[in-house]
Amino acid sequence: MSKHKSFTLDELAKATDSEIVGDPNCIVDNIATVHSANENSITLLTNKKYLDSLKNSKASSVIVEMEFENDGKFNYLKSNNPYLVYAKLTKMFKNDDKLIEPKVHQSAVISNESSIGNDVYIGPNVVIGPNCEIGNNVIIHANCSIVRDVSISTNSTVHHGSVLGSDGFGFAPTDNGYVKVEQLGGLKIGKNVEIGANCTIDRGALDDTEIHDGVILDNLIHIAHNVVLGMHSAIAASCAIAGSTKIGKNFQMGGLSGVLGHLEICDNVTVGAHTLITKNIKKPGNYVGIMPAQDQKDWAKSSVFIKKTWKIT
Repeated sequence: MSKHKSFTLDELAKATDSEIVGDPNCIVDNIATVHSANENSITLLTNKKYLDSLKNSKASSVIVEMEFENDGKFNYLKSNNPYLVYAKLTKMFKNDDKLIEPKVHQSAVISNESSIGNDVYIGPNVVIGPNCEIGNNVIIHANCSIVRDVSISTNSTVHHGSVLGSDGFGFAPTDNGYVKVEQLGGLKIGKNVEIGANCTIDRGALDDTEIHDGVILDNLIHIAHNVVLGMHSAIAASCAIAGSTKIGKNFQMGGLSGVLGHLEICDNVTVGAHTLITKNIKKPGNYVGIMPAQDQKDWAKSSVFIKKTWKIT
């Protein structure tokens, strides 16, 4: 088991540009939740519903907003962005023995037609097909398939089991069934992109599918062929974006949501959980279409009201 790292509160404050209220020499050797903290823990409070729980916490120090009223019970790290402070601290407390070392695992299969950059980690059972370009400092975890015609730029990470560059869903209907439309485009993934576990991103039909710099994807996300996803977008688990939709930068999408195909969405749009986007969005803002769970009889009444509202609008 790795030895705990420890820091003074002063060291943590300097590393995170935070303001100390309390003892700067307090020793902290772990980050913990409000409930599981011990006397050497620092914890995070960003949600007021945990205020009562904090009163009984054993933590020595708490990360809070600048406006938080001190009660004298704890030491505090104050910041205008407490969650960013927390993110920086997680990097400081990460165990060195868990860091990924650059290497290509012996079980990985890489096409001779593809190129691999410097300081790349490619995990067990990864398959990289033809005409792929993996940039410097890229991490591809175990059991991923980089199918073909995929470029991944520097400092990006692909988590376990994801499939990049798979065929898009294109079929021409006939009287006797369907004729497959071959996918001739590629997939371009930008810098500093993080792709979660078991995601699927299709390459384009003719033009490329594009995932721009700084995008972060949670697990179990499907992005269809020819989607363009703008920089610094963030998508939560179990979402899907249908083909040929163009999305601007800073797009945020809650879990279990979807976007239909061939739409255009402007910059700075947030989509709430379990929401389906069916039309173009031209104005930045927060869009949500959640229907809370109800008793079946109450839902039947609500659905009648919704249908009448649709007819009116």
